[in-house]
Amino acid sequence: MSVHEAISKHSTQQHLHLVRFTELDQQREQAIDEAVDLCKRGLPFTVNRINAITEAIIAHAKHGISPLRSYVTEDMVRDYVAKL
Repeated sequence: MSVHEAISKHSTQQHLHLVRFTELDQQREQAIDEAVDLCKRGLPFTVNRINAITEAIIAHAKHGISPLRSYVTEDMVRDYVAKL
């Protein structure tokens, strides 16, 4: 394999890694929005879906260059809604 092919392959792998991170991050943001909406309306909510996606992001980051995300607590959602 030539140097050019190796660099091209590596670049493609990094790009695909970041594409997957973006997909997961968008899912996480949607889950956060849903929890915030429920909290605003005074309805019960959990952060289970948010943190399941966060766990997937953390696992994914171990295999590439994507950033990490923090786990979310219900208190964090309540505090955010209180500041709105």
